[in-house]
Amino acid sequence: MKPPFLPHHNHGTPPRSTFKGRVAGFIGRNWARVGYAYHVEPTWLEVNRVSLQVRGLPAAFHGVKIAHLTDFHCGTHIPGGYLEDAIARTHDEKPDIIALTGDFIDRGPRHVGSAAKLFRPMKAPLGVFAVLGNHDFSVHTPRGARKYEGLDRAITDALESEGVSVLRNRAVRLDRDGAGLVVAGVDDLWSGEASPDAALGKECPNTPRVVLAHNPQAVESFGGIRADLTLSGHTHGGQIDWPGLGRILLAKKAKRWAAGLYQHNEGHVYVNKGVGFGWRFRFGVRPEIAVFTLNPAQ
Repeated sequence: MKPPFLPHHNHGTPPRSTFKGRVAGFIGRNWARVGYAYHVEPTWLEVNRVSLQVRGLPAAFHGVKIAHLTDFHCGTHIPGGYLEDAIARTHDEKPDIIALTGDFIDRGPRHVGSAAKLFRPMKAPLGVFAVLGNHDFSVHTPRGARKYEGLDRAITDALESEGVSVLRNRAVRLDRDGAGLVVAGVDDLWSGEASPDAALGKECPNTPRVVLAHNPQAVESFGGIRADLTLSGHTHGGQIDWPGLGRILLAKKAKRWAAGLYQHNEGHVYVNKGVGFGWRFRFGVRPEIAVFTLNPAQ
């Protein structure tokens, strides 16, 4: 008896997709990505822990922990409680030093007071240090004019009233058991007031240095000045790292210092992706707290 007739199927070759099907798939995938990039990633904070070797680090500072946060962009567009949670998670790391590298506000003087109050509970045994970002100078392009004169002074005063030491082209030496570690801050590159030499020129070149500079491109102006670890932000990591397109919002020079850890001269540069945002959209570039543990170079 013959078996019933069965239609022939070529199981080795999948059915050919139609043009409409491919378009629908493309739209579906990217629509899902857009939803994720708006609703999920902008506040999906990560903690990145990095161990670094520093030449000449004194024994008294072996294992010292530095927490680094940047680009808060305080304003009504930031969800309530989000920045407070970031500060609480920073304390959970039990850092010895906290470094804040600018853009405390998004635009204008309206949120200066409330932004500064965020940092009132922030404490660290060796200090909480900050530099200002371009938004804190109300400068939004490399050659832009300041929209709000005196904004930088207002933010400096507000932060210092809450216990944050703002380093305007100056350095402080931290001492333990007769040994030192320098923490220095350089004003924002776009402000026209950045002076690495004023910040570091008088410091002993044999003392290890942690430098705060909002814009990572500032390290290109350091010349021969020693900087063992430079902490920066500004780029937000581009905020978007789209599949197949990359960091589409960053200019070519900015991509040189997009995000993460770099070697520069004999030191390290870390570009933090930031905590906040001006535009609520992140894809492949989660906001972060970075925590560094310093150890002597072998």
